[in-house]
Order: sequence, then C-alpha cells, then structure tokens
Amino acid sequence: MGLSFREEWNGIRRAVQKVDKQAAVVLLSAALIVIFQMNWGDRSFFRMEIAPLLDASGHGLGEWAWWFGMQGVLGLLIPIAILKWGFRASWTEMGLGLGDYSFALKIAAIYLPLVLLGTWFLSSSSEFQASYPHYPGAALNWKTFLIYEALFLFYWLGWEYLWRGFVLFGTSKAFGVMAIFIQAMPFAILHFNKPLPEALLSVVGGVALGALVWRSKSFWIAVPIHAAQMFMLDFWCSLRIRSGDSGIGIEALLDVLKAF
Repeated sequence: MGLSFREEWNGIRRAVQKVDKQAAVVLLSAALIVIFQMNWGDRSFFRMEIAPLLDASGHGLGEWAWWFGMQGVLGLLIPIAILKWGFRASWTEMGLGLGDYSFALKIAAIYLPLVLLGTWFLSSSSEFQASYPHYPGAALNWKTFLIYEALFLFYWLGWEYLWRGFVLFGTSKAFGVMAIFIQAMPFAILHFNKPLPEALLSVVGGVALGALVWRSKSFWIAVPIHAAQMFMLDFWCSLRIRSGDSGIGIEALLDVLKAF
C-alpha cells in the first residue's frame, strides 16, 4: 500500500531537519548573487538603465566601475552580512582571519614569479591581446590603466570571497574538504566564454586556489594571487599592443618595455 499523506509529510520534515541550514542558504544565496550580478551588475545594464539617469556616456570607465563595484558589493559585502548576522559566524569561521599567513606568503613568493613569466608567454597570443585588458582604453593610457586596475581590485575581493570565502567556508561544516570541489565547479563554469586555455586552466586553478585557501584557513591569499594574474596579463598585453611586438624572446621583452 502507498504511503499516507501524513507519513509522506513526516518523511519530508525529517529530511528537511537533516539539511545543514547554513550550507543550504550559502549555496542558494551564491546562485542568486550570480543571477543578480549577471542581470543588474552587468555593463549592459549600466549602459541602458544607469547611464541615462546620470546623463553620462554608457561607455568608458563608468560601465566597468559599475560592473566591478557591483561584484564587490554582491560577492563580498552581502555574503559577509549573511554569515555574520544570519549565522553569527566569527571572522575566522568566515575565512576573514589572518589564518596561516606565513605559509600563504611563502606560496605567494613562489607563485608570483611564475605568474610574471607565464603571463608573458600567454600575452604573445593575438587572442589574449584581443581580450586583455577587457577595457581597451586601459591599454593606451597609463593613468586610465591604473584607475581601471584599482577598480578591478574591488571586483577581485567580491569574486574571490564569493567562492573561496562564502561558499568554501560557508559549506565546510557540512561537506568538509569536499567544499573545495563544490566552490570550484561554478567558478570554472563561469569561465566558459574565456579563451580556451584560460577556461581549461580555471578547472585546475579553482581546485588549487580553493585548496590553498583551505590550507591557509583564510581567503585573503586568493586575492593577490588571482588579481596578480590579471594585472600582469593586462600589463603585458598593453605593452604588446603599444609596441606591436608579439615575440617571446629577450629582444621582444626589451622592445615591449620601451612602450612603458
């Protein structure tokens, strides 16, 4: 005989009671944040809705400031509010403590020179030069470049905390070390429209960066590591665009540095 409505309802209640509320809220909130960012934090939204209200051009640094700023608010400030006031989490539990900073600094000291070298080779590709910096005007004016990169840093705080802070630490009690892979999956999926080498590297990078943050017990190390990659890629591509040199040898390096 089939289950009665009461038995079915009690079964649902028991199942719901077993759900880790914090993990459920974190994962659902992360999904909503991505949806909000894509709809209202997008540059096209700024051009169509915000720029006319400001009587400003929808193009230029303004649209990028909107995109970067919204990612910072949605990915950093709102998740902090959810964990801090919604679940009374401590700064350490939220991944915002210093953690094992000595270990993190050692890893950064090893990794950043590799980034400097790796982005040099990647920037030789015409595909990367066509994509970076995302705002073409930043490649042609160093003052604009610095403003753009400063705004981009706030974006990285929101982007990294959303995955390596909010999702990683917000689900760690429920899923343990598997939280590393949980945060890496949507992170990699959101790279689907990037150049293929970058899209593929995002799978490995998402797991590796999540593991580093997990080991460091703090999300902070993820910001300079990821931001440095983009900064150096933007920097090398800007120099190549200015100089017109796409070589990879010493002579090419000396040539592009003349454009600095």
